[in-house]
Amino acid sequence: MLSLIEQLVLIVAVLLSAFFSYQSFSKMFKIIKSGQGKLTVDHPAKRFFKALKVLILQNTVLKSRFLISLIHAFIAWTFILYFLVNLSDLIRAFDSEFLLFGHSAPGRWYVLFVDIFSVLAVVSMAIFLLRRFLFKSEQLKIRENVRLLPEVDAGIKRDSLIVGLFILFHVGFRWLGESFLLAHKGADPWQPAASFFANLWIGMAPDTLNILYHFCWWLAIGLILAFIPYFPYSKHAHLFMGPINFFFKKHPEGYTLLEPIDFEDEEAEQFGQATLAHQEIGQLIDAYACIMCNRCQEVCPAYTTGKELSPSALEINKRYFLNSNGQQLLNDKENLPSFLEFALSESALWACTTCGACVEVCPVGNEPLYDLLGIRRDRVLMESQFPKQLQNAFVGMERNGNPWNMNEDRLAWTKVDQTLKVPTVKENPDFEILYWVGCAGAFDQKGQRIARAFTKILNQAQVNFAVLGNDESCTGDSARRAGNEYLFALLAENNVQNLNAAKVKKIVTTCPHCLHTLKNEYPQFGGEYEVLHHSQFINQLIAQGKVQLKTGQIEGLTFHDPCYLGRHNREYDAPRGVLNAVSFNRVKEMENARENSFCCGAGGAQMWKEEEPGEEAVRRKRLQQAQQIDAKLVSTACPFCLTMLTDASNETNAGIEVKDLAEIVAERLS
Repeated sequence: MLSLIEQLVLIVAVLLSAFFSYQSFSKMFKIIKSGQGKLTVDHPAKRFFKALKVLILQNTVLKSRFLISLIHAFIAWTFILYFLVNLSDLIRAFDSEFLLFGHSAPGRWYVLFVDIFSVLAVVSMAIFLLRRFLFKSEQLKIRENVRLLPEVDAGIKRDSLIVGLFILFHVGFRWLGESFLLAHKGADPWQPAASFFANLWIGMAPDTLNILYHFCWWLAIGLILAFIPYFPYSKHAHLFMGPINFFFKKHPEGYTLLEPIDFEDEEAEQFGQATLAHQEIGQLIDAYACIMCNRCQEVCPAYTTGKELSPSALEINKRYFLNSNGQQLLNDKENLPSFLEFALSESALWACTTCGACVEVCPVGNEPLYDLLGIRRDRVLMESQFPKQLQNAFVGMERNGNPWNMNEDRLAWTKVDQTLKVPTVKENPDFEILYWVGCAGAFDQKGQRIARAFTKILNQAQVNFAVLGNDESCTGDSARRAGNEYLFALLAENNVQNLNAAKVKKIVTTCPHCLHTLKNEYPQFGGEYEVLHHSQFINQLIAQGKVQLKTGQIEGLTFHDPCYLGRHNREYDAPRGVLNAVSFNRVKEMENARENSFCCGAGGAQMWKEEEPGEEAVRRKRLQQAQQIDAKLVSTACPFCLTMLTDASNETNAGIEVKDLAEIVAERLS
């Protein structure tokens, strides 16, 4: 127990820490609260337990860079444990006999965990400091062609050093103090590490041990009291902002479900997000939750192929701007700089393929994809600034209902093979399944191959289906992903009107982009349908015995997961089930597969524009992964992926064949 004077000093120190902590935390939360919209709090119990799971298990951290992440988890678990340790130590300052959980079995296990994790945390933090400052890990660097605020590099190093030394000294001295206490009182089998070191101090005078224990205790407590007010300015605020982010996450089970814009709101002065003042509350939380670990840029197809985009740099720039200029967001919103002035370049903005890899890998639930799409909306709707090549796609979608801008019959693909039966809804009003052909299926030669193959499967299975024909129009996926929300809304409203008029209940499509839009985004416009991808539907037909196949060996078969089928809609098994049904040989997996799949490079409206400058094409980098496993045939389930990977194979003379899974199945119908 401390002396009376020490207790008074401690009380003053706690009060000062509480005062300055209130100042720093309240400023942070005022900045966050200034964001647009409201936080999502539906199903609070489910959200709470998910956030608690993330905090306790560190499962979102451990899903990538496992060894480094495990070391990080040791520190995080120690941080959580030390909340109880510090609380207990403060109580012991006034009652030296106090023991958290007492002398019970839980109390002994608690003491053991504190002892072990104290050592793990000190060793782990030493490794992290060496990794950053001595070995200078490439994973912690951001390429020079990426825009970063001038203060970021030095700021991250300074912050890492401050927090690293804090953890080393706070945990280290607290644990060292326990060893002095044990040297005086005797070893404790439930504190093996501290007891081992206590042997070094045996023989010291009791008064000396008591002085050393007091010194370590005060240093440990003093450090935590000094650090708490600094916490909101540190990148290590992610320890509590990460779980908060997961709790308020708008779409707990998915992402990139953009909110529509109310274009009839006469009071609306801004469409999209030009500055931080236009961002939603959750997007501002992202900035404070960011670990600055660069996991997102490590999986970003744009960054890894040398483009100027880094999702990590975007969030880091937001955070450092708020640290330095947060007051301007509260008091002078009109004069805030635009994102393109401090957070990212124009080329970086248009390099994003909207693949969702950054969202998938982020350990704290950040969604930089939302930022990029919000900024694109501003550039298109408010500034009319976008890559010139997109103009043709916009005009085509608006005037001709397709981004190819082709004024042709949407049923022309059916006339190549007269044996195919492709009724329209007018010819077969009692259809059960609507086949949504999509623009690629109607106008692109490779897409037409897919449409004919899938129709052949439907015919053999005697599926009662129909198509909209010329009443079908582009879903608007590319328009929305490119930021042209107004055009998307027009297309969506028109399609929903036609679908509802045809009394559509169930839709199957051969395009994952159409799947995502019809299934997840059209409900915003009154379109409620059951929507399946053709891989799912074919898998069902095979399971039901409605499709008879000639099974054989397909050497070197691999599958490329389309981003909008996989990450965006969580379907990984159906396409593999189809391919494994037609081949004795199991599908060989590429380095990046399933939720870790690498984009083909066509998403996010990239299909309609030139790829942004970089070191190599995204499509070629993906094809290299197929070459690495000696693939002979790459199967995919998206017309865009088919185009991009075929082009990559032809450009590099790789000799790898690329086919949609519907084509592979159609070729093997018995």
